[in-house]
Amino acid sequence: MSLNVGTFHDRPLNEEERDRLIESMARAVVAKRMETMAVFLIDAHRPFSFMASQALLVTAPVLGAFFGFRRVDSWSRILEDRANLERLMSRIEELVTQRDAVADTDRGEAAA
Repeated sequence: MSLNVGTFHDRPLNEEERDRLIESMARAVVAKRMETMAVFLIDAHRPFSFMASQALLVTAPVLGAFFGFRRVDSWSRILEDRANLERLMSRIEELVTQRDAVADTDRGEAAA
């Protein structure tokens, strides 16, 4: 039995795909209310983002079995460029601001 994992980095990550992946990651973080820790860790480990992307590729045979090879490849390509981490942190902060604005509105309506 052979497992066809395809080839990693077989095409460049286009802007639409990059934005979709960043949006997905940001929404997952905010939904779990892990935004403070996520932004802290992303910022603290930004200098190592390229090494992390390469580590994902090295561990892809194991991680791919759990998360899917395409997803591991996508994560790796996001981490290759530090600008993507800035985009991710910005999007997380935007989503938190939106969530808090809705919560403030709801509290204001409940008090009235």
